[in-house]
Amino acid sequence: MAKQKKSKPDFSKPKPVKINTEEERIEEKNAETERKAKAASDEFGQIDKNATEELKFTKEKTYLNLPLVVIAGRPNVGKSTLFNRFMRRRLAIVDPTPGVTRDPVEATAFIAGKPVHLVDTGGYKVDRDIGTMEAVMDELVVEKTLSMIKKADRIVLLLEAGKITGEDEEFIDLLRPYQDKVVTAVNKCEGGTGEDVSWNYLKYGFKDLMFISADHGDHITEFANKIVEGLDFSNVTEGSDETRPIRIAIMGKPNVGKSTLSNRLTHTENSIVSDYAGTTRDVVEGTFSFGGRDFEVLDTAGIRRKSKVHENVEYYSVNRAIKTLDQCDLVFLMIDAQEGLAEQDKKICSLAFERGRGIIFILNKWDTKDQSRKTLRETTEYIKIMFGQMNWAPILPLSALKGEGIKDLMNKAIEIYNQLTRKVGTSSLNAALQDWLFKYPPPATKAIHFKVRYMTQTSVNPVAFRIFCTSPDNVPESYVSYLKNQIRKDLGFDQIPVTLEMKASRKKWENRFDEE
Repeated sequence: MAKQKKSKPDFSKPKPVKINTEEERIEEKNAETERKAKAASDEFGQIDKNATEELKFTKEKTYLNLPLVVIAGRPNVGKSTLFNRFMRRRLAIVDPTPGVTRDPVEATAFIAGKPVHLVDTGGYKVDRDIGTMEAVMDELVVEKTLSMIKKADRIVLLLEAGKITGEDEEFIDLLRPYQDKVVTAVNKCEGGTGEDVSWNYLKYGFKDLMFISADHGDHITEFANKIVEGLDFSNVTEGSDETRPIRIAIMGKPNVGKSTLSNRLTHTENSIVSDYAGTTRDVVEGTFSFGGRDFEVLDTAGIRRKSKVHENVEYYSVNRAIKTLDQCDLVFLMIDAQEGLAEQDKKICSLAFERGRGIIFILNKWDTKDQSRKTLRETTEYIKIMFGQMNWAPILPLSALKGEGIKDLMNKAIEIYNQLTRKVGTSSLNAALQDWLFKYPPPATKAIHFKVRYMTQTSVNPVAFRIFCTSPDNVPESYVSYLKNQIRKDLGFDQIPVTLEMKASRKKWENRFDEE
């Protein structure tokens, strides 16, 4: 029998339309709903699918009166990793070394689409080497953790997959008075690892137990929904740019009293204070008000020379301290009045100056020095000689321990912030520029010849100006310094760094908008 030849398809005819049955249409609709639901959530637990119209929040806005969510557990169970996952950035230091986190690390996080005040606490540690400095630090860490737990609206108890330890048992027992606030998760269960053994935690009476991986993101979305479930968001209000707090970074070498000043300003004990150099590791945030203004203070780790930094943890601490310069408005550079200036003080000062931050030199522990005016004058003159390019920065004596000089410091901080945010009108700028050019005309020789056209202010906080002129490369550095000094003197920027850029232009001020 001859094999029948297969007929070729006729593309001239329209393609037949497939008629879906009712069952197929329902399946398609369900699949579309599932795709939308998946798009409305992510591994960070950021989107709230069940939010009502009144409780929709956006990350572009700031919020006040947020519920307090505290992450707690024994050391090295992954608390800082979970904190960073919800923050979507590496805010807390993560290291395999147990007990890395000491001070509580606080920030606003969006969990399941809702803003909360999230806190990463130090690990609850029972085993200690009695008589050592580390044992003293462990005791201080536990005190801070317990004080945060008492204030919390929600306590996230983080356990580790595997064998239950004595520290776990003791900490679970300690949380029993707060069991209505506690949600529990077993961490490091990526891909189901250790879940079979971890069911043993149920014997401690937990109603719900979730298995997650803070590092890999397993079941984080479900856990995020569990954290915010039942929290009261009715008192949350929106902030505004006008109410944005002035951000202050307290910096300096180790053991100069940074944490003591932070606690003094915030009227809290958020930062652990100890004679042990290198106590602070993470950046500790706190808030307070003064003179009708809101402030946010960032207590940073002490910065030492690179040659003296041997541990990874200290390396990360120093990096985070330096990064606060990108977030702050003002820098309180603390100098030990007993020991005087250090090489690191100059480097910190240089980094702050490059970013255009307002700087106040604080002579801490001044109560231990001779209180005469002569001593203060000589110390101030010495610092100004050492920081020749920054003789405009204020220098104030202070005793953070006794609270002496705090009022003068904060009044000065407000004064400097007002300078950082001052905007001068362009017409006023150019009227002043013409006056400066009349007083000290630009130098003119056969080799050096340029004409200054006009000036604009390009930014505030940091404050920057731009002068348009012909042949900007010919402008001597001495003349640029003259113009900078006049800007500080006549325009009210005498206590902050000012950036001045010389840019090429052949147009006069009145013709600056004309097309070529």
